[in-house]
Amino acid sequence: MKKITLLLLSIMTMTVLAADFLMPDQAFKPHATLNQEMEIEASVEIAENIYLYADKMGLEITSDNGVTVKNITSPESVEHHEEQSYLESPAFIVELQRDAAISGTQTVAFKLSYQGCSEDGLCYEPLSKEYTFEVDTLALSIAEKNAEVKTLAKADEKVVEDVELSQTDAIADAIKSGGIALTLFTFFGFGLLLAMTPCVFPMIPIISGLIISQGEGLTTRKAFMLSLVYVLAMAVAYTIAGVLAGLFGANLQAALQTPWVIYSFSFVFVALAFSMFGFYELKLPDSFVTKISSASHGSGYIGVAIMGFLSALIVGPCVAAPLAGALVYIGQTGDAVLGGMALFAMSIGMGVPLIVVGVSAGKFMPKPGAWMTMVSAIFGVMMLGVAIWMLEKIVEPEVTILLYGFLGIGFALYLGAFDREGHIFKRSVAMIMFIYSVALFIGVMAGSANMLKPLAFLKPQVVNTTTQTDSEELDFKVVKSIAELDVVLQENIGKKILLDFSAEWCVACKELEEITFVDKDVKTKMGEFILVRADVTDNGEKEKALNKKYGVFGPPVMIFFDEESNVQKSKTVVGFIEPKPFLEHLNKL
Repeated sequence: MKKITLLLLSIMTMTVLAADFLMPDQAFKPHATLNQEMEIEASVEIAENIYLYADKMGLEITSDNGVTVKNITSPESVEHHEEQSYLESPAFIVELQRDAAISGTQTVAFKLSYQGCSEDGLCYEPLSKEYTFEVDTLALSIAEKNAEVKTLAKADEKVVEDVELSQTDAIADAIKSGGIALTLFTFFGFGLLLAMTPCVFPMIPIISGLIISQGEGLTTRKAFMLSLVYVLAMAVAYTIAGVLAGLFGANLQAALQTPWVIYSFSFVFVALAFSMFGFYELKLPDSFVTKISSASHGSGYIGVAIMGFLSALIVGPCVAAPLAGALVYIGQTGDAVLGGMALFAMSIGMGVPLIVVGVSAGKFMPKPGAWMTMVSAIFGVMMLGVAIWMLEKIVEPEVTILLYGFLGIGFALYLGAFDREGHIFKRSVAMIMFIYSVALFIGVMAGSANMLKPLAFLKPQVVNTTTQTDSEELDFKVVKSIAELDVVLQENIGKKILLDFSAEWCVACKELEEITFVDKDVKTKMGEFILVRADVTDNGEKEKALNKKYGVFGPPVMIFFDEESNVQKSKTVVGFIEPKPFLEHLNKL
């Protein structure tokens, strides 16, 4: 009787379970088929409130005839009850591969294993189902090759997508892809931005001095026309030089930065300055300088045009990304017309502020008298300042500081620094200028070469580890040829390298040295690189070959090499860059 009772209870329990829970074949419906690409498409359809354990899924070839699993593409699982699970019916792609030795049709046994649970708390035992497929190994071989082609194509697409152009190459590509109007407008904007750089600043006293030197009867209209002629001549010079540099890969700056050219042009400014001081009036064309100065003092526009042309070539050639981009475009395509138009538009943009300065000089020029004398003297001093600024490229820093000091003392005395009579403000300015200029003299005699801190030698020296670290100069290995650079690259395999193209006559290079490279954080970050300096001052055959190999049209340019001595072209820096953006650039390397 007891046994019968237990049996009835068991039957009743099973009936209740059957009523509340699905049977395995109801909860799970596996599927597997072979597609035309000889891939097995497998899935397990699950009922409502049923889920599968991801780590219990099994997809395997059980036959041993040379066909095996190459790769399995699986759906993403989710965490459920602290286990990675599939809450929806999962589908899988099983890629097959064959041994090279087999051919024909092969019978392949495939086993699909799985295990899951019900949300009501019932967990099913591990289940599996086997399938048999007839795999055509020839079709499988074709499918494998097609898959390889697709993989390579995707890789190529990714490489293309991941390629990051350098700033100059991006500008060159923009010229190629953009319309003419957009290109010209863009380069005009570049020119406006470049007008704010130190490369253009020396032209301000030049054009102002030329306008002021016209004397009486100068109208606003004539001042505008003279300024326009100056800027157009400057633009023509930039365009011609740029096109030639792009076509022949020449260094845009170096050709006219030789000492004799610098000395000659500095003398032109000295001659103009002394004529403004009233020592003489240049009229007779006894020399090239006299011709320029005489024409500039007359009503003719030829002298102003000559000064604009020469100023662009000698005073203001600074390599920046827009200029380099246009040169790269000309060099790559040979399209001197569009490249030249872009350079001309950029030059006009650079000249717009100069036109404003020139017109202002003519409009606000005082009437003849004491004020006119003072204005002429001021611009004469500015002309002398430009002459000294040019000499900075070829003489020692101490010499230029002495010249600046001498100029400052002379101008301070002219303004009446020690006169007992006169306007107090003018005398105060003159006295400050005199004291500073004397400090320059004292600083040079004490060995200082810093115009901003001529008396820094008077500061007590505090010796500690931090101070020594901060005061240490960056150690650049200097090279002048491809062979010398190759040796350095070979010796430093496995290290990051910064190659700095520089020259003694490069103004922007000195700015990098005095502003960017002295920044504490920049110096610390640059310490992670092997620092190499390509000195292209001489612009000889070795230097030209080095420039040409790395696509450098003129300094400053910084090129970066990775640990395998490969150029990171997209990271190239052209022109002057402030400390903060340069530090951000270094952090990305």
